[in-house]
Amino acid sequence: MWEKDINIHEVREIRTRTNVYFGVGAIQKIYDIAKDIKSKGIDKVIVMSGKNAYKATGAWDVVEKALKENTIGYVNYDQVTPNPTTVHVNDAVKLAKDFGAKAVLAIGGGSPTDAGKSVAILLEYPDKTAEELYEFTFTPNKAVPIISINLTHGTGTETNRFAVVTNLEKDFKPAIAYDCIYPMYAIDDPQLMTKLSPKQTRYVSIDAVNHVVEAATSLVASPYSIMLAKEVIRLVSTYLPKALANPEDLEARYFLAYAAMMAGVSFDNGLLHYTHALEHPLSAVKPDLSHGLGLAILLPAVVKTIYKEKAATLADILAPIVPGLTGDETEAEKAADGVYAWLKSVDVPEKLTDMGFSAEDVDKLTELAFTTPSLDGLINIGPSGNSREVVRKIYQDSL
Repeated sequence: MWEKDINIHEVREIRTRTNVYFGVGAIQKIYDIAKDIKSKGIDKVIVMSGKNAYKATGAWDVVEKALKENTIGYVNYDQVTPNPTTVHVNDAVKLAKDFGAKAVLAIGGGSPTDAGKSVAILLEYPDKTAEELYEFTFTPNKAVPIISINLTHGTGTETNRFAVVTNLEKDFKPAIAYDCIYPMYAIDDPQLMTKLSPKQTRYVSIDAVNHVVEAATSLVASPYSIMLAKEVIRLVSTYLPKALANPEDLEARYFLAYAAMMAGVSFDNGLLHYTHALEHPLSAVKPDLSHGLGLAILLPAVVKTIYKEKAATLADILAPIVPGLTGDETEAEKAADGVYAWLKSVDVPEKLTDMGFSAEDVDKLTELAFTTPSLDGLINIGPSGNSREVVRKIYQDSL
């Protein structure tokens, strides 16, 4: 396999719409990034993070030193949680405005970057709120520069134009997608990911698999999104067991991070559909539910639903985790069972009932899937149609 010819300790610059510094030791590139943004007149930034990971991984030690060496002032908003909320974003915007921040530097998983992207927009639209942004009352076309230091191998947000934030008051978890929020720079350093817990390792990697299954089978899928999907699933199936067996395995972390980054590019092109549209109501109603776990629970039912329409594509891209599929549309049950067997093999056997959901919740979840701003757009590009019955059946089959 081509991976054997890669020196994981050589930091490469991978150009998507974002300049991504990728490889073991890539965190040191923050010195170059800090020098560059200072030369562009950026002398104050807001650092978006959670409470612990940005320090526990060692990333902050390097970042803080680089900022100080380049006389870039910073203020740290460290209250971002998984499934960040509009409250977090509004609070961070106020902090950034009061400080005079001219850019956003996010350190963490997808949540600090997504919240940071939202802050970056609102710094350019000071009369707007996060609620207005995520209810689509205006269409932004500008944001302050964003730098994303990624600490997980899952979301792909460090290299695409998407962000997700929850409005707890309405149980809404919408997604935005604007060209102005592609990060200027990103860092993917596998050595910063070795402290991910086994659960986090599983869930973020499953998130990447979901990204490409959807991007390869949506109504706007392209040869590019399908090609990336096939390789992403192969890499995750190969290296996730190795990372679980040895969390310090840098080669495994490297190729999982690469898979996640390319999954982000894949759905930047092919977009997403049912699995993400239906998961967002789950973690909006239960914010403690890990996004990746919610996706895992829904994935077998989604594969079963869409197999008839996308049998050839799914047989090809799922081959590393469900061998033996021929692309015959009658294989839907076999494909779904195979996906569930793979999930169980990496110790993610849960169903919705295990998360506290019941048949009585299906109508509410279905309603949220259609009323949450933006999610109907994802449902509309699902290959099996946009009826409420399709959505309801996926939830029911996931119980």
